[in-house]
Amino acid sequence: MSGTKVQIGLPGHRAPAAGFEAPFEMLGACHERVERMLGLLGKLREHVKTHGADEQGQQAARDVMRYFDQAGPLHHQDEELHVFPPLLAQRDSAVVAVVIQLKQDHREMEALWALVRAALLALVEAGEGWPGFSAEDQQRFDAYDALYRRHLLDEDGVVYPAARSVIRGELLQAMSADMMARRGVKN
Repeated sequence: MSGTKVQIGLPGHRAPAAGFEAPFEMLGACHERVERMLGLLGKLREHVKTHGADEQGQQAARDVMRYFDQAGPLHHQDEELHVFPPLLAQRDSAVVAVVIQLKQDHREMEALWALVRAALLALVEAGEGWPGFSAEDQQRFDAYDALYRRHLLDEDGVVYPAARSVIRGELLQAMSADMMARRGVKN
């Protein structure tokens, strides 16, 4: 995998650049970006209370949608294809229980994201009379944020450390190659 370094990370942001040759570092950098996007969603919620559907709020909504539409599903696939299966095969009951919960989280996140996205899209498409986010929207935002933050803690605290001890050598190279291929990155 040497020679190909596609970096994620943005100037001025704390998430480190990570390349596909270091898949776990890339997944970790993705988690930092998720936290930033959740933070942006929180700021957006406050912003629209005062400013309504202005251009700044609409752009923030587009940024959040772009991230969770594109990077989120690929990240979940990375985990479901490469991180979770070796851990399930290890049969460590504590780790297996967390992996099963994380897989369920991914399904719940997909369903919640559709609802959160619909509220954000309404903001993006809103005119002057937009009434703001509903109480139901706010509850969905809270649920999405809480689910994702607990999920990240489980992955960073339990699953990734366990996976690093199992996924090495050829498995790690295969993980890296697949992550690149699914993103259309040439080796």
